[in-house]
Parts: sequence; structure tokens; C-alpha cells
Amino acid sequence: MDTRSLAPPICRRDRGFALIVVLWTLVLIGFVVAHLTANGRTEIQIAFNLVANSKAQAAADGAIYEAIFNQLDPKPEQRWPVDGSAHPLEIGNTRVAIKLEDEASWINPSVASPPLVEALLRVTGNDAETARILANAISEWVGTATSPRPQETVAAEYRAAGLDYGPPGAPLETLGELSRVNGMTPAIFVAIRPHLTLFGPPNPNPTTTDPVVAAALTLSLSPAPGQPVVAATQPPADVLSLRITALASGPANARVVRTAVVRIGSALPQGYTILAWGSGLESDLAVDPRAPSFSR
Repeated sequence: MDTRSLAPPICRRDRGFALIVVLWTLVLIGFVVAHLTANGRTEIQIAFNLVANSKAQAAADGAIYEAIFNQLDPKPEQRWPVDGSAHPLEIGNTRVAIKLEDEASWINPSVASPPLVEALLRVTGNDAETARILANAISEWVGTATSPRPQETVAAEYRAAGLDYGPPGAPLETLGELSRVNGMTPAIFVAIRPHLTLFGPPNPNPTTTDPVVAAALTLSLSPAPGQPVVAATQPPADVLSLRITALASGPANARVVRTAVVRIGSALPQGYTILAWGSGLESDLAVDPRAPSFSR
């Protein structure tokens, strides 16, 4: 008697169903493995990019120090020109372009005379009265007003303008702080921002300024009849404040921009003092409170 013919058909169906479950399980496991592999590759690529960017940043920072030491060379003819031109360097397998600019090319509103700030406001499109009022407000904010008004009077003006603060009477910590000055509008700030610095001397260097600053400097030195010329205290002749920008390009398309502002002079510790250090050409570098400032 053939016992196979007596096997219930249901058993064969169970075996088929079990095979389908196994196949689907294998497919699911395959998806999970593929997902984990893809994630692993992504994380490895992210880690590789982080390493590449870190190497590029280290190269940029090293190039900035090389530029500082170059400017300390006792032979002036060996120093790189401070004219904004690019100076190429090779650090490891990273290419770095170094640019040096004189901070005296721009106006420092923390130490500039009110007439110079007023002249900048005039040449950037403001009428004489608006420029005069706003220049006085800026001088009160940074503490350079020639005839300071009572603090209560100034505070009352800010409250009347709907502002719940008043001028600190201290140098700016960031250029963005100027946007808080009573009377400053976004349009005016955008117009003057490219011509300002936190680190320059009271008077710009007329040989390196842009046309707008040059026009403001000329206007401030030609005051209206009866208005005195305000002489600002300049730093010693051998003291120079530089903006050093390093653009590093390395493997894996790594690209890093680092900017430092350094004051160089024989009387300074080690011959130089770092005033600010950060990332980005257009970053609003903040003043290091420990850094020395120009006397007013």
C-alpha cells in the first residue's frame, strides 16, 4: 500500500507557505544589509570630509602664522606686499592663497573723529543734517562725543524712539552693534558697512583706502567755515594692523577660509598681537577684549 497517497494536501500547502516566508525574510534581510552598508559608506564619507576640512583649516591657520612671521622679517624687501594681492603657498598637499590688507584702509568708528564719521555718511548718500545727527549718535554710542550730553537726556531720546536701551559709551565689540544706534536704518548701515573696521587707527591711510573712504577723509579735512579740524591720535609709525586672509584648498574638495587681524610692531610682545581670528572673508570679527586698542 502506497502511504504517500494518504498524506493530507494541507501539508504540502504549509511547506509552500513556509518557503514564501523564508524568501521574504531573506529579501528583508537583504534590504537591511543594503541600508546599513549605505549608511556606513555615508558616515565614512562624512568622516573623510571632516578630516579633509580639518587638514585644510590647519593649513590655513599655519599660513596665517607664516604671513605674520614674514612681516616680522627685519629686511623689508623680503616681506610680502600689503596690497590685497594673493600670495600662493603649498602646505602639505593643500594649496593656500594668502592676502594681506592694511586695516587702516577703512574707518574705525570706535576711535574715528565725529567729523570723519559724518563725512562717510555724507559720501554714502545722506544729507548734511541726517549725517550730522547720526554721526553725533554714533559718537555718543562709542564714547567719542566732543561735548557729551547728560546720560538722562540721551536715554530719554532712545525711549522716545521706542528703544529699551541706551548708548553704552564704549568701543564697539562688533560692527553689527551700529545697527542699534538711534537713527541708524538698515539702508544706511548696508551702505557704510563695507568701509568700516573694528581694528584700524583713528585716521585711515590715504594711500590704501577705497574711493569712498578717500572721499570721506578729504571731506573731513575740509570742514565748513567755523568748524575746527579734529586731530586724532595716530599709532606709532612702526605699528601696523593687518587683516590676513587665508583661502585653503585641499583634497576631497576641501575649502576653508580663515581670517585674522594682527597688530605688528617692535614694541609689542613677540613683535605682534592677535586681535581677532575667525572663519569667513565677510565674517563680522569681534574684538578680543584682551587685545590692546589705539588710544584716542
